Amino acid sequence: MSPQPSLFVSHGAPTLMIDPSPARDFLAGLGASLEPPKAILVISAHFNAPRPTLTAAAQPETIHDFGGFPDELYRMQYPAPGAPDLAARIALALNAAGFDAATHPARGLDHGAWVPLMLLYPEADIPVLQLSISMNQSPQWHYELGKALRPLRDEGVLIIGSGGATHNLRAVFSGSYRLDSPPPPWVSDFAGWLAQHVEAGDHAAILSAVGSAPHGRENHPTMDHILPLFVALGAGDDGPGQRLHHSTTYGVLAMDTYAFAA
Repeated sequence: MSPQPSLFVSHGAPTLMIDPSPARDFLAGLGASLEPPKAILVISAHFNAPRPTLTAAAQPETIHDFGGFPDELYRMQYPAPGAPDLAARIALALNAAGFDAATHPARGLDHGAWVPLMLLYPEADIPVLQLSISMNQSPQWHYELGKALRPLRDEGVLIIGSGGATHNLRAVFSGSYRLDSPPPPWVSDFAGWLAQHVEAGDHAAILSAVGSAPHGRENHPTMDHILPLFVALGAGDDGPGQRLHHSTTYGVLAMDTYAFAA
């Protein structure tokens, strides 16, 4: 078996599941292009904990952690099995690497996990677990967390960071942009800068993107949706990554997908 990749997926709004878009079409075809994984580890922007925490439910519930969306989204379920034994083993490995990791026996899958997975693997037959981000920690810390996860790829575990290449919700809710609006320069400049540095393999620059890239803080007024990128970056191979997909929704949400290992 070849090593599984490390991916970063921009999951956008929960309506990614029901609104036609290039990103939806891309994700719906991506799973079939990958070697089937033995398990999937998702690092979601919507699971924040002060210490690295792994979900360890045997049958994780589908969490509808959003409000004000169409009713059909709240009826959606992603009944993938969990992986409690794998969660415990990853926690031990992270602790050995110097992280104060823990497991959560009951937490389910938030929409940062089940929305893209429902497109990637609609059969929901692959074990899934999540690992939290920690908003109290730095990009470098998340990168090192990802590096500690690298051996999992050789075991057939697909690692997915799920967040957003850009994520300014104030702009989304301003009413200035439609689903199909073209991106303003402050979004396209940042997304282009990020793609350039990923494909150059400049990991140090990527880790400083919010502070150093054009309009970095405007695209990420909070760090939650870019922190999974740093974990995925660390979990991949050293050197260049690849932008597999680029599009925008609502003008200001760059829906880019990256691979940090083939």
